[in-house]
Amino acid sequence: MFENVEEVRDGLAQQKYICSREIATVVFLSERLGKPVLVEGPAGVGKTDLGKVTAAALGREFIRLQCYEGLDEAKSLYEWEYSKQLLYTQILKDVLAEELAGARSLAEAAERVAGQDEVFFSRKFIVPRPLLRAILSDKPALLLIDEVDKSDPEFEAFLLEILSDFQVSIPELGTLRARHIPMVVLTSNNARELSDALKRRCLHLFIDFPSREQELEIVRLKVPGIGERLAGQVVKAVHRLRELDLKKAPGISETLDWARALVVLNAERLDQDIVRETLNVVLKYERDIQKARESLHELVEA
Repeated sequence: MFENVEEVRDGLAQQKYICSREIATVVFLSERLGKPVLVEGPAGVGKTDLGKVTAAALGREFIRLQCYEGLDEAKSLYEWEYSKQLLYTQILKDVLAEELAGARSLAEAAERVAGQDEVFFSRKFIVPRPLLRAILSDKPALLLIDEVDKSDPEFEAFLLEILSDFQVSIPELGTLRARHIPMVVLTSNNARELSDALKRRCLHLFIDFPSREQELEIVRLKVPGIGERLAGQVVKAVHRLRELDLKKAPGISETLDWARALVVLNAERLDQDIVRETLNVVLKYERDIQKARESLHELVEA
């Protein structure tokens, strides 16, 4: 457990995650208040990594649910292992025959079979998915619900119940309650507007692109061996790229990829040739690459 906000910053820094005091404060309050955190912001600014490093800093099991269109309860909660049930049925076929021997009517036979429900409908036949894994975890876990905005509104409504009670009802088994309330981090790239009901249940955190100074610090930390001059030029060039009208502005992850690629290429500084040859590392759309090539002079001068 974190004792204060500074301990959060130190704990995340030990996991090589540099964060602002605002981010650290929200993480601290989430743990202390037991409320989920909804993290929004552009792609590639470290929203998913925040969940991973927080789990590592707290020594919690990290459980991730990747959301997508069409995700439903069965894929996120649990499913029955029917092949295993069938195998048990075949193995216990003789036992069942003995149990049904002497039954005087179909109703009596059905009643005897029903009395053995706990054999065939038990937790040994359940394959837990991320949500149920977080609920049944033997020790406190951190549940990351990644890119929740990609899921359907119906699944979002289902999440409300889980986040409110941390329990789930399975018809054959009854209600399963959380042994330990997990810490929950939800991320969103704003692909669609999330409901007010979901936002009310969460602490809100918006992570934007970092300042040049902070991004330079991240590059120094994450890309060992990069020269100080090259690191500064990379960060300045990326910030210049973000000022262009691009379909997808480069995130921190693209900055790090570019810096690592330049180190592999033994580059000591940025020039127009090396930038032209490596733009596909930092930009993901051909239109964006062409637009950046028109501004090569400004990028290198940056």
